Amino acid sequence: MTLRFFNTLTRRKEDFAPIDPAAVRLYVCGPTVYDFAHIGNARPVIVFDVLFRFLRHVYGPDHVVYARNVTDVDDKINVRAGRDYPGLPLNEAIAKVTAETERQFHEDVAALGALPPTVEPRATEHIAKMRNMIERLIVRGVAYVAEDHVLFSPSAMETLKGAPRYGALARRSLDEMLAGARVDVAPYKRDPMDFVLWKPSKPSEPGWPSPAGIAAQGRPGWHIECSAMSMAKLLEPFGGGLSCDDRALNVFDIHGGGIDLVFPHHENEIAQSCCAFGSERMANLWMHNGFLQVEGEKMSKSLGNFVTIRELLATEAFGGRKWSGEVLRLAMLRTHYRQPIDWTIRALEEAEATLERWYEVLGDVGANEFVAEPVLDALGDDLNTPAAIGELHKLAANGGDTSLLKASANLLGLLPQSRTERLASGLKDAGVDAARIEAILASRMAARKAKHWAESDRLRDELIGLGVVIKDNKDGTTSWELKR
Repeated sequence: MTLRFFNTLTRRKEDFAPIDPAAVRLYVCGPTVYDFAHIGNARPVIVFDVLFRFLRHVYGPDHVVYARNVTDVDDKINVRAGRDYPGLPLNEAIAKVTAETERQFHEDVAALGALPPTVEPRATEHIAKMRNMIERLIVRGVAYVAEDHVLFSPSAMETLKGAPRYGALARRSLDEMLAGARVDVAPYKRDPMDFVLWKPSKPSEPGWPSPAGIAAQGRPGWHIECSAMSMAKLLEPFGGGLSCDDRALNVFDIHGGGIDLVFPHHENEIAQSCCAFGSERMANLWMHNGFLQVEGEKMSKSLGNFVTIRELLATEAFGGRKWSGEVLRLAMLRTHYRQPIDWTIRALEEAEATLERWYEVLGDVGANEFVAEPVLDALGDDLNTPAAIGELHKLAANGGDTSLLKASANLLGLLPQSRTERLASGLKDAGVDAARIEAILASRMAARKAKHWAESDRLRDELIGLGVVIKDNKDGTTSWELKR
């Protein structure tokens, strides 16, 4: 089948042809581990998890490498560490914050049904590669040292033969980017648009030996981290990297992330990677998911609508109740990944009702090895998850091959359980004893057969008290579920 994805760089859909079908390579910017991930952070996790699943289906599970980084060097981490652990040396406090926050992130995205990426590089594990890249950029004349900083010069990049135009991804000129950017004004900069590759550390802050003979210890800037980590995981194992003169090997297939990262983060990644490797591009395809707002407004703490994944899963902060990770996932996928999404209570309620219907149709059937062709066609057309979900509705409504419904939904990370498993997990989460409920139902059934209506009503009321809703069916059976 032909896969077509929208390329942010060219602003059009393009046929996807991997550099090596035996090793399709995807890189997505991951979390900065200083606090709980919010629901906006969940969108790229879910979107690119679906892409990862789809590519694995098309090319084979062993032929796709998905790298999603962990940023564990950042000023926000330093601030959080000093605030939460004021009695510890800063480096020890940072270690506690990053370990705890990374654990929280993994728990939250697992609850959303996201597969672990193939590799998950951490910035602190690749400092030497960052230094090597920075020194190479200095040698190539696009970076310079100033007051113990190393800065990249976009204007110098324009004079480097074979390099792409700075601003091509964002489709903006240097003047336009300068006018629309929050530029850090510093006396050591040659040009306001120059950005930091390396900066000095204070004595109490994390620091490593600096590049280019700088005596002071320092730490990397944010942008160089992703360039080094993508190189380490998606270029070097396949013959590319700094020591490779073959430009074709210094490119990977897909780079993804949120639309807010196009400028400056991804623009700067392209600039430093292409100039370091001598290549015309960093990735063949750039995919970006759209913004998220909450109940029609931009999410912000000042508006009181800032909501984390953990709050949605474990508290009653949104809509007065907890939501399952599968409901959050389906609600997210009902909007095409490139479109803005309005995160509403109503959307979650609709997603939950849809899952209830699908699980009722599904019963306890297992998945087969096939996925419905219309679902594959929808995903192959720029990851059109709304169209794919529409096909799932048709499969559920037709009442045909339920194993095909399950396999097709599984490709989207949906319907991972049987109806019985889902019910059991819901009972466990609610602290309800399933065996006790079944025993009460059996006693009630016996009372009804014996026409002991008062006892039957008493047992029904006992079930209601346990948060169980029962339905007496026309065929004499009784079905039940937990009260929402």
